[in-house]
Amino acid sequence: MTTIDHWLDAERARSLLTAAVPRVFSAILILLAFWVVWRSTRPLLRGVLVRAGFADALIDMLVEGLYKGSLIVVALITSASQVGINVAAALAGLGVAGIALGFAAQETVANMIAGFLVFWDRPFKIGDYITTLDQYGRVQEITMRTTRIRTMENTYVIIPNKQIIGDMLVNHSLYGEMRINVPIGIAYKESIARTRAVLLPVINGIPGVLSQPPAEVVAWSLGDSSVNLQARAWIADAAAERSTQFALLEACKQALDDAGIEIPFPHVQLFVEHVSEQALRGLATLSRSTS
Repeated sequence: MTTIDHWLDAERARSLLTAAVPRVFSAILILLAFWVVWRSTRPLLRGVLVRAGFADALIDMLVEGLYKGSLIVVALITSASQVGINVAAALAGLGVAGIALGFAAQETVANMIAGFLVFWDRPFKIGDYITTLDQYGRVQEITMRTTRIRTMENTYVIIPNKQIIGDMLVNHSLYGEMRINVPIGIAYKESIARTRAVLLPVINGIPGVLSQPPAEVVAWSLGDSSVNLQARAWIADAAAERSTQFALLEACKQALDDAGIEIPFPHVQLFVEHVSEQALRGLATLSRSTS
């Protein structure tokens, strides 16, 4: 290589460096500008969402995830274009990869979208007692992908948010006070008024039962062999729902027994026609021998 060739290579390198330095400097300034935008707008955006009543987890997802991620993507694309990178080709490649990744992770994405809806709609919060998918328990944790509850059996149940959104959900804690209903059947010969007079003092004496709204014993339906009543009591804490319901049922059963009020059970009546006298005597003898 001659001296002229060395000189030409040096000039070419100097020319490329001279052209590249401003581009690199511009890219750095763009990244710095986006960082300043992020640092200055982040607390403002969080404050707006807090005042709007958004859940903390949803705020984190919107600000730290969606907003921050969008700024990073725009900053990288803008900076890359400044240094001469073919952004269109890079985006096309990322698009193909994104489609493949989307197919592979569609269940996870569906659960995350459902998690967003849970945070947005707020049908329940941590600490609430809920029933969903035949599971009853206290909400322990809500994530973007799953909701986790602790059941009365002290088991930890992890439920995908997609299933919660698609199924009926009962929030036992939403309104604070809640009513407990216990079905009670009495014989048709018994007095509803007397049964009510027997049960109401017992219901009001159960720990946790509120005096207001007052407890009730109402006629609910007429069954095949019983008058079906419903004992109703209000409690202030959904956490005591099951224990109070069990105590109410036991106390009502004992009170009815003590008062001599019959709780019917299935009876079978056997009608026999055209039986000889000898057969009847045999049945009577058998009955006496087994009694």
